[in-house]
Amino acid sequence: MTVAALHPRGEVAANIRFFKAPADNAKPFNYVDTPPAGKPQRNFDYVDSPVTIQDIRGRESDFSLDRDAFQIVTDVPPSAEPDFLDDDSIKKNYYPEVEKLLLDTIPGSNRIHLFDHTIRRAQPDAHRAPVLGAHVDQTAWSVEKRVRRYFPDEADKLLQGRYRIVNVWRPLNKNPVESFPLAVASNSSVEDEDVVPIQHIYVADGYNGETAGIKPNPGQKWYYLSGMTGSERLLLECFDSESLKPGSKIGGRVPHTAFEDPRTRPDAEPRESIEVRALVFGP
Repeated sequence: MTVAALHPRGEVAANIRFFKAPADNAKPFNYVDTPPAGKPQRNFDYVDSPVTIQDIRGRESDFSLDRDAFQIVTDVPPSAEPDFLDDDSIKKNYYPEVEKLLLDTIPGSNRIHLFDHTIRRAQPDAHRAPVLGAHVDQTAWSVEKRVRRYFPDEADKLLQGRYRIVNVWRPLNKNPVESFPLAVASNSSVEDEDVVPIQHIYVADGYNGETAGIKPNPGQKWYYLSGMTGSERLLLECFDSESLKPGSKIGGRVPHTAFEDPRTRPDAEPRESIEVRALVFGP
């Protein structure tokens, strides 16, 4: 049997972990690092709910950032980054490739600011593992805050134009992804009431941001790209300022999460991935 035949294909029924509100209805919060004494890591929980997740393999071009808040890019050349183990090397070799990809892929984009990246490995000793919990990385409030943080002298002008946060996600496995694939929900199927802001607190540097949890809703349409490879990129749009305009049909926020595919072999290669987060300006 070939490697390509090992990874699951097609529609799958699987559990997705959704946001469960605090019992006291307090504002949800999550500490990124060690919380202050007496404080829990977070004050909310998750609940598993069965979802039918559709495979978009073979129809990758049917999805776009403006409608779905996610997009697939295929046939990406091999990276100049040799092993994705050293942060400085990643910034030197891989960041310019991500910047070019975004400028080439997003019409009208004219300025990119890559502000961080995360490597995840589905291994017991990994520093960061795949996230099992439906979420959106940024809210409108936190995106504006980031623009003001990185561009204090230009923020007012930049915030008058179109600005977004887009994550560029790719697997690092040599073989197609089999374990912990990434699921995304089309923005067009997600109600505003499904999206719950969560205070995101960094104790070490005193920075507070905001993410969002996702409540289950049978109207949501969830997708994954089976057997994703290193020559493919998944663009995840966390926010698009066009969504703030009256009458806009652009929502610009894509819920996403890793999920446990029940068809995954017990000895499947652990999934490895990198996501690079970018502020995208223009037109």
